[in-house]
Amino acid sequence: MKLILWILGLFTLAVGLALLASYNDAYALFVWSPYRVQISINLLALLTVAVFAGLYALTRAVAHTLALPAAVAAFRRERRLTNAAHALCDSARLFYEGRFGQALRQAEKSYPDVAYPGIAALLAARAAHAMHNADTRSRWLNEASKHDKELRYARLMLEAELATADRRYEDAAQILEVLRSHGQRHIATLRLSLQVEQGRGRWDEVARLARQLRKYSALSPDQAAPLIRRAAIEQLREAEGDLPGLQRVWQSLPTADRSDPGFLARAVPYLIGAGDEELAHTVIEETLKENWESDLAALYGRCKSKDLRAQLAAAESWLREHPDDASLLLTLGRLCLRGQLWGKAQSYFEASLSIAPSRSAHLELARLAENLEQTEQANMHYKEAAALGA
Repeated sequence: MKLILWILGLFTLAVGLALLASYNDAYALFVWSPYRVQISINLLALLTVAVFAGLYALTRAVAHTLALPAAVAAFRRERRLTNAAHALCDSARLFYEGRFGQALRQAEKSYPDVAYPGIAALLAARAAHAMHNADTRSRWLNEASKHDKELRYARLMLEAELATADRRYEDAAQILEVLRSHGQRHIATLRLSLQVEQGRGRWDEVARLARQLRKYSALSPDQAAPLIRRAAIEQLREAEGDLPGLQRVWQSLPTADRSDPGFLARAVPYLIGAGDEELAHTVIEETLKENWESDLAALYGRCKSKDLRAQLAAAESWLREHPDDASLLLTLGRLCLRGQLWGKAQSYFEASLSIAPSRSAHLELARLAENLEQTEQANMHYKEAAALGA
């Protein structure tokens, strides 16, 4: 429909011009002595339009010819940019496919012409690291540093990750400190800091970071709990033999951790070894009232409280609820041995052995037999203990 209207309009214009020209009797006279040229005004108008159109076409043709080298250069530049972008995308795809050599080659290919060469340099460095090519990795990290105006924090994060992977924890810690000083405290930074502090053995920081990540839901409670527990155990180990140091660590722990049976089974020996047996036996009693743990019951027998009778009574009350617990029977035997109740101690040790033979019970019976000057019995239990120990 639009085409038909254009055609009708052109025909109408042509008819109108033809009618106008038929009523136009004017002419134009050109004199160039001794020559005279007389032409119709209508013809002059047509010639003028024709000359203008010709000159315009010639000008456009010359302009296009002169601009052709620049157009070709722009086309080639655009094609290089497109090919570089495709190479960068291929590099990322190949890296995630685990084809690190090809990923490195594609990143190197894209680097000179891609719109963001820093990204290509970082990808090349990561691929080189995956191939354990330290020289190439360093070279591309150096190239990436030339684009720090846009990618400084990305480069620093990559360098921190690679340093952590190489177990260069001090280097990684310095880089992370720079990131933190510039406000880079996001989840990825915290997770990387957690790995670094584990490697450095700074367990107070490990516990703090694990709790912080748990708060932000970056670690689930099940993921954070083992980290926090290990951090606490390592702090207690570092303070081993130093009672004031152990007490400071203990008081810094959250109440929930101090009442966890699994944690206490590993932590209480440090308290006992440092001489704080009163605290150890109190903690065990409070925990076993809520959650029974055989390992804790076994440790209870190693704690020396001021009131042996109360300690023995507590253990006997637990026995009514757990009559077949070999660890509890071993503990009762040790408590009786401390109170010089030789007969009861022997009965508890033998009862423990009847349920679950253990090296500890045989050693306790051997020592008891030695105290009673029963050399033959002592030797027999030492042999049994040695057999179980092997």
